[in-house]
Amino acid sequence: MSTLLHDARLADGRVRDVRIASGRIARVAESVDAESHDRIIDADERLLLPGAIDAHVHFREPGHGEKETWTTGSQSAVAGGVTTVVDQPNTTPPTVTGEAFDEKASLAAASSVDYGINGGVTPDWDPASLFDRPMFALGEVFLADSTGDMGIDASLFADAVARAAEDDVVVTVHAEDAELFDESARERDAGGTGRDADADVWSQYRAAEAEAAAVERAVDVGADAGADIHVAHTSTPEGVDAAVAGDATCEATPHHLLLSRADATELGTYGRMNPPLRSEERRSGLWQRLVDGDIDIVATDHAPHTREQKEAGLWDAPSGVPGVETMLPLLLARAGEGELSYERVRDVTAANVASIFGLPRKGRIQEGYDADLVLVDPDEIREIHGDNLHSKCGWTPFEGRDGVFPDLTLRGGEVVYDGEAVVGDSNGGNVRA
Repeated sequence: MSTLLHDARLADGRVRDVRIASGRIARVAESVDAESHDRIIDADERLLLPGAIDAHVHFREPGHGEKETWTTGSQSAVAGGVTTVVDQPNTTPPTVTGEAFDEKASLAAASSVDYGINGGVTPDWDPASLFDRPMFALGEVFLADSTGDMGIDASLFADAVARAAEDDVVVTVHAEDAELFDESARERDAGGTGRDADADVWSQYRAAEAEAAAVERAVDVGADAGADIHVAHTSTPEGVDAAVAGDATCEATPHHLLLSRADATELGTYGRMNPPLRSEERRSGLWQRLVDGDIDIVATDHAPHTREQKEAGLWDAPSGVPGVETMLPLLLARAGEGELSYERVRDVTAANVASIFGLPRKGRIQEGYDADLVLVDPDEIREIHGDNLHSKCGWTPFEGRDGVFPDLTLRGGEVVYDGEAVVGDSNGGNVRA
């Protein structure tokens, strides 16, 4: 079956017809003959983007299906214009052996989007079997504990980076130096439970200075081993600058780009994540580095927990927030306000991700590429509400914020989201298989 997307506006402003055949983009031209197609979609000069690639999600299976599953997480993804996700290893069991990788891969078969599966590192990892699997990347490798308690010491980190370099595998690093955490913060009043907690105390505890120091160490180890280092969820301008100085790539999350410690008191434990929210000054500096091109990609660190789990005291609540469905809508709303270009949105959510991680048929609207596409009306702005999202957890830290959501999401040329409901019955596949 062939499909014609007629009069679609690309990120650079050009209006083009896009022909799709056998799941790929067959032609991009000013005009394509409409009579030869089985299906015609009139884009009416709406914005057409390559499907977003979220290089950092936690879909929680195996082990914690009460928070998210591959089914619900991928449905949330397509509703937000994400057509490929990369799952991180801190599940139960952690993805640190070939056997654990296979278990996760069997569950990922239920995904509505294409996916990659990262391998992880713990003292119990089995690199021989893990590197025998079609890993997307190694990591996130935790330099400080987070959900899953997978923090490792400097010696094991160096060994893991060297092993990844042998196979030319990118190493994704969670960069926080726990030795620079402010332990005195644990003595401060953190308020009550849930939204009555003061998440700013968490920001005080996992101090901003801990990030740049860990990035510097990671890039030094990577340089010694000849490995490609990618720094996950940089939350400070200093962290980004350290990555740039060390020739590493880096990502930032929507929550670190758009939320700050000023939001922490209202969010309570719903605003507890690792790394934590930073000062408004640092948030603003991070956003400027996104605009200037120093941040390579935006990824969500989609890390859902149930409301019941978040309704705890600050020191007991789990870290993490959902975001796979709201990343592209939030960025598009900001682009519509002139704060960054649509081309920059395209690059940080798709083209750059594909380039960094070696996905030769994804991330661009060009002939021969996978027909993973998102059609949006930039003028159709709506408020974000957790009750309207598809993640199993049912909440968002961006409640009430503006977003521009897809009218259509296509994966492999098939409509998987029609602006109101997830549709279709085809599942995605492992992009490394």
